[in-house]
Amino acid sequence: MESLRGKVAIVTGAGRGIGKAAAKRLSQSGAALVIAGRGASALEETLEEIRSTGGEAVAQVTDVTEAQSVRALVETALAKFGRLDCAFNNAGTFGNFGLLEKDTEENFDEVVATNLKGVWLCMREEIPAMLRSGGGSIVNCSSVSGVMGHIRSCIYSASKHGVAGLTKSSALQYARKGIRVNAICPGSTDTEMLRKVYYNEELLRDRADLLPIGRFAESREIAELALWLCSDLSSFVTGQIIAADGGVTAGRGERARKGPGA
Repeated sequence: MESLRGKVAIVTGAGRGIGKAAAKRLSQSGAALVIAGRGASALEETLEEIRSTGGEAVAQVTDVTEAQSVRALVETALAKFGRLDCAFNNAGTFGNFGLLEKDTEENFDEVVATNLKGVWLCMREEIPAMLRSGGGSIVNCSSVSGVMGHIRSCIYSASKHGVAGLTKSSALQYARKGIRVNAICPGSTDTEMLRKVYYNEELLRDRADLLPIGRFAESREIAELALWLCSDLSSFVTGQIIAADGGVTAGRGERARKGPGA
C-alpha cells in the first residue's frame, strides 16, 4: 500500500520507539519525511534505515519545547519538499514518577513543556503550512494515561490529558478547513522508554500480565494506527482519541477478576 504517495510528513521523536517505527512505516507508504528528535545519532540511524529501503527523508535535530526549533523544523519541510500534508507529533517524556506531594517544579515544567507545550508548538507551525498545502492530517501522541489516571505520575497523566483536549478543540476549529486532528493513546509499548521504568524481566512480566491482551504492544502496531490516521483511509475521522492499549480502557482483565475482592 502506498496510501501516502506524494505526501510530505513530519514525525517528531523519530529516533527510537514508536516514532522511529512510525517514520519507517510512513516512508514505506510513500511519504517523504522530515524526521525530528533531540538526539542526532539516533536520528541518523533512523534516516539510514529509511534511505536503505528507497525512502526519501531528511533529519533535523529539534527540541519541541523551543518555538524557534519547531519553526525551523516546519520551514525545513517546506524548503525541502514544498508542502506539508501529515504530522505525527510523538515526542514525549515520562519524567519522574512518585507522589504528587514530593514532586518538583522542575519535573512539572519538563514534562508539561515536552508533552503538552511541545505538541501545541508543533501544531501552531504545522497548521499554517497545511492550510497552504490544501489541508492535512495531524496525529498527536497522547497515552492511555490521557484518558485515565496514572498512579505513578499525576504530572505525566495531566500532560497527556491536555493533549487530548488540545486535539479535540483544534479538530473543531479546523474541521471545515481541510485539516483533521486526532490523537493516539498507546498502552504499554515495548520501547526503550518503557524498559527504563520496568527495568528488569520480573517487572516487565508483571506489567504485561496486567494487560487484558496479556502482552505489550510492539511499536509497529502503534505505527500502523498513525499511518491510518495520516492517510485518506480515515478521511471522515477527526477529533478522536483512539486507544491502542490491549483492552486496558475497556475494563478489568482476567488477572484483575481473579484478584482479591473480585
